[in-house]
Amino acid sequence: MRQLALDLPHRPALGRGDFLVAPSNAVAVEWIDRWPAWPGRGLVLTGPAGAGKSHLAAVWRALGEAVALTPAALAEREPPAILGQATAAVLDDADRVLARSPALERPLLHLYNLIAERGGTLLLTAQEGPARWAVALPDLRSRLVTLQTAALGAPDDTLLRALLVKLFADRQLTIDEAGLRFLLPRMERSYAAARRLAAAADRTALARRKDITVPLLSSVLQEIGGDAAVAED
Repeated sequence: MRQLALDLPHRPALGRGDFLVAPSNAVAVEWIDRWPAWPGRGLVLTGPAGAGKSHLAAVWRALGEAVALTPAALAEREPPAILGQATAAVLDDADRVLARSPALERPLLHLYNLIAERGGTLLLTAQEGPARWAVALPDLRSRLVTLQTAALGAPDDTLLRALLVKLFADRQLTIDEAGLRFLLPRMERSYAAARRLAAAADRTALARRKDITVPLLSSVLQEIGGDAAVAED
């Protein structure tokens, strides 16, 4: 079987694979490229689960030498101790973090203020923009809603196709056009699902000592969950 060539740009993810740029995430990537020339004190990456927000945030974290914030750190440490000498920080799933732990609103406000004093930047990821978060602290809310937002959409066919080719190639596997046509309408449309699928196909192919074929992919979808009915092409 012939391996398909990737026709999308690649973004090094510093140990986390390549970030593939496609129409569904191009606007967010453009904002990352503009850093540090962001308006205001930060950026919020929004989009559904599996759209690649955390992946892109990890790219920016390495680029900006940013501190990865955790709920435990916000709850237990003062902002200067959290940041050290850094001037940038990133908080993943910020909307859910604050919804689960409203007590973290004030520590996040203090940290935001310290970053602003240092002329730094804050990157947050969330499913929706800050205007829709259940933030009770007025001072924090007023700051969050001023942040620029950039949306990532769910991966489209172009992105999923390239991602599958890459993930299979990373495991020294090849997937042909028939395999891609079979998977794309049946798989969950997320980065995480594509990774699970590639890993399961690797295990199954190794156990059966088989190449990647549509029947093998059908059984893999049955294993991980999905529509495994073989289409009549």
